[in-house]
Amino acid sequence: MDTIQSLRGMNDIKDSDAELLSYFLRQSTDIAIKHGYSYISTPILEQTALFQRSVGDSSDIVSKEMYRFTDKGDNDVCLRPEGTASIVRSFIEKKLDRAGGTHRFFYHGAMFRYERPQKGRLRQFHQFGCETFGEDSCMEDVFVIDLLGKILSSVGISYDIYINSLGCEDCMPIYKQNLIKKLQTISLCEDCSRRIATNPIRVFDCKNKTCQDKLKTVDKITDNLCETCHGDFEAVALALDNLGIKYYINKNLVRGLDYYTKTAFEFVSHDIGSQNAIAGGGRYDRLVAHLGGRQRSAVGFAIGVERLLELIKLPDRKRTIWYMGATSPQALKLLSQIVSARRDKDIVMTDYKSRSFVKHISNATKKFATNIAIIGDKELANGQVWTKDFMKNEENLVDISLF
Repeated sequence: MDTIQSLRGMNDIKDSDAELLSYFLRQSTDIAIKHGYSYISTPILEQTALFQRSVGDSSDIVSKEMYRFTDKGDNDVCLRPEGTASIVRSFIEKKLDRAGGTHRFFYHGAMFRYERPQKGRLRQFHQFGCETFGEDSCMEDVFVIDLLGKILSSVGISYDIYINSLGCEDCMPIYKQNLIKKLQTISLCEDCSRRIATNPIRVFDCKNKTCQDKLKTVDKITDNLCETCHGDFEAVALALDNLGIKYYINKNLVRGLDYYTKTAFEFVSHDIGSQNAIAGGGRYDRLVAHLGGRQRSAVGFAIGVERLLELIKLPDRKRTIWYMGATSPQALKLLSQIVSARRDKDIVMTDYKSRSFVKHISNATKKFATNIAIIGDKELANGQVWTKDFMKNEENLVDISLF
């Protein structure tokens, strides 16, 4: 019988990668909570319309990459390809858009996109993200960037920050009209030609070298902002300067989703390959109203976790890892009590069968234990546990009551 294997682009996370993922989520969660964010978990399965209306039909995510199907109730559904739209849907559904005030959420979980798997880019991948609703001030943009930087720095990841402004409903439509006229005079790739009719600013996100060269002389939205957007973008830059946060202005930065307005940002690592964007986000003030809620401002970010795993630096922790065993059936009962109690303090591995002293030593070595404790008939009679610290090469007999 043929064995069943995981689907292409959907990997098991185990061993060292699992430790890195767990460590990253602990660090990110702790920092997000300290910044006033509360945890939210949304369903993996959502109505397809949610992402069509939010991410946009012009995006590659909706047009090419969604895991989409009709369920048994004849509902058009898909596996979530990103996290923000689901958070907004929940925000509206719980009527928080009508409650006033500022609401901050963080989330993490699996996302799904049917794209060509490669290093750091999978069909099932994990995101960690933060979203703020109800704060109009562009200072929130600054502190969201600051928060993201602190998360990455906490796990030892170096990065460069790129920022841009995508304008608003006043300046973006005028810019798009002029951009379309210009793009229609240029020969671009098939994807860019399609984007001219759907969302023309997405051409600046094209990775085709020929397109990039041709677009160098095309006016950017950054140079065509209205007075309000220009003032906000300058305020963001000045506030980042005030906090000592280094950044670069990238006028080609448009992000891959259609819902962004005003501030957009991306964090890039030069320690990985060509797919070097490790996190990004921005402001999306129109999305809540676009999905049927009351107009509420919003800003947030998402981190692609799999891209970070090879970059994360675990702290140098000297953990005590015990292996505990018994050499007689009579000692097994007492051993189970000791194992249970010790697990309140340390990592403990054990064997449920009585084995020879030599076998227990061998098992402990294979499991990279730092310490071993063995109970035999002699130790049981004397109320003691034989222990050895492999790191110090020290052996001791310890009273059970003191162990």
